[in-house]
Amino acid sequence: MLSTLTRTAKLGVAALLLLLTFRVSVKAADAPATSNNDGFVQLFNGKDLTGWQLVGGVGPGYVVKDGVIVCPADGGGNLYTDKEYSDFIFRFEFKLSPNGNNGIGLRAPLQGDAAYVGMEAQILDDTSPEYAHLEPGQYHSSIYKVVPAKRGSLKPVGEWNQEEIVALGRHIKITVNGMVTVDANLNDVTDPNILAQHPGFRRDQGFVGFLGHGPSEVQFRNIFIKDLTLIPVPDQQQPQKRGFFARLFGHHHKQPQTFHYVPRVQLDDTPPEGFTALFNGKDLSGWKGLVADPPTRAKMTPEALAAAEKAATVEALKHWKVVDGVITYDGKNNSLCTTKDYGDFEMLVDWKIEPKGDSGIYLRGSPQVQIWDNPLGSGGLYNNQKNPSNPTHKADKPVGEWNRFRILMVGDKVTVHLNNELVVQNVTMENYWERDKPIYPIGQIELQHHGDALYFKNIYIRELPRQAQP
Repeated sequence: MLSTLTRTAKLGVAALLLLLTFRVSVKAADAPATSNNDGFVQLFNGKDLTGWQLVGGVGPGYVVKDGVIVCPADGGGNLYTDKEYSDFIFRFEFKLSPNGNNGIGLRAPLQGDAAYVGMEAQILDDTSPEYAHLEPGQYHSSIYKVVPAKRGSLKPVGEWNQEEIVALGRHIKITVNGMVTVDANLNDVTDPNILAQHPGFRRDQGFVGFLGHGPSEVQFRNIFIKDLTLIPVPDQQQPQKRGFFARLFGHHHKQPQTFHYVPRVQLDDTPPEGFTALFNGKDLSGWKGLVADPPTRAKMTPEALAAAEKAATVEALKHWKVVDGVITYDGKNNSLCTTKDYGDFEMLVDWKIEPKGDSGIYLRGSPQVQIWDNPLGSGGLYNNQKNPSNPTHKADKPVGEWNRFRILMVGDKVTVHLNNELVVQNVTMENYWERDKPIYPIGQIELQHHGDALYFKNIYIRELPRQAQP
C-alpha cells in the first residue's frame, strides 16, 4: 500500500512539474507581444514592408534591416499603411540619430503634405542645436504647428524610445517613454490661421504612417495598432473537456475568453463631441420656411418678418417632411432654413440627390456650397465671381448614395471637405446679394430648393468663437 501511494505521489509531482514547465515555456517562447484578445495588430512583420505603401519616395525610400524599418539619411518619403483608420491606438518604438527628423502621419490622405492636409505628430531630435529655435509646435510629438507638446520625454540620441498615440474622435493623446506629452481636444483649436493653414487636422479618417525626410537616419520597430472602431465580441464558449491533468488534480481549468471584432455602428442623429444636432431625426423643430432674401428681410419690421415666416413655414412643412429619419423634399416649395442665425462654425451634413439633382447649402443666408449631379463635382462656392467657384476635383459618390460635407466658415473664408476629401480650402465667399459688400457676419443656414427631390440627415454644427480683428 505504501509503495502504491509513493508511486502516485511521485507521478503527481512529475505531472505538476511537467505542467509548470509547459506553462512557463508557452509564456516565455510562444506568447505574442500583443494578443488577439487585446485587439492590437502587428503592422510590421520584421522582414519586409508587406502591408505598407510608399508615396513620394526619395532615394531608397525605407528599407528593412536587422528586423527594423529604417528611413536612411538619403531616403524618405511617406510610408503609409495599406488600410485607413479612424479611431485607433498606435504603438511603436523609434531611434533617432543626431538631427533625426521624421513624423507620424495621422488620418492623412495619400497625396499632399500630411502636416497640412492631414495631421502629423512630429518625430525630432529635440536636443540638436540645429533645432534650437523652432516654434513650440515643431518639437517632438507636437501635432505639427497645431498643438505644442510637452518637452523632455526623449531618451538620449541612439537609444530606443517608446511612443503611443491615441486618436479617439477629436481627442489626441500622445505618450512618449511613459510621459504624456500631448492631451488635446482638437475642437479647442480655434485660431483662424491654424484653421486656414491646416484643414486636414479635422479629418476623421485616413492613413497612418511615417513621414520621412533626410538628412539623418531614423529607425522604427515593434509597430502595432488597435482599431478602436472595431468592437470586441466574446466568442461562444466551447464545452470544456476534463483531460488528464484535470482528472489528476481534481479540478477543471477554464480556458481564457477569446473574442472576435465587428465594426462599430455609426448611429444617425448622434452628434460628435462638441457638435449640436440641427435635425433631431424626428421632426423639423428648429427649421422654418424661407422669406425673401437678406436685404429684403433686413428692411422688414420684426412683426412683419415674424408673420411672413409663420406663413412660409406652414407651406414649407407641406413639402419638407421627415421620412424614416431623413429630411425629404418633394421639390415643390422653397428652401428650408434654420430658425437660428450663425456666425463662424463647423458644419457636418449628409445629403443625397437623384439623377440631375441640384441643390446647395446656404451659409449665413447666402448661396452657396454647391450640390449637384455634374462632372465638376459638388462642394464649390458656385456663386463666386472673383474667387474660385469650383471644387478642386470631384469627390461625389454615385448619384443615389449618401455624401457628407464638412464645412468650415471663419470670417469670409470657407473650407469644404466632401466625403473626407478636401475640395475647397480657405476660399473667400462673396456676397451674392450685394456684390459691393463682404459676406454677412451672421445669418441662417438653408437647404436650397431647386425644384428637385432632396434628402438630408445627420446635420450637426459647432459654433466657433469669433476672433477679434487686428
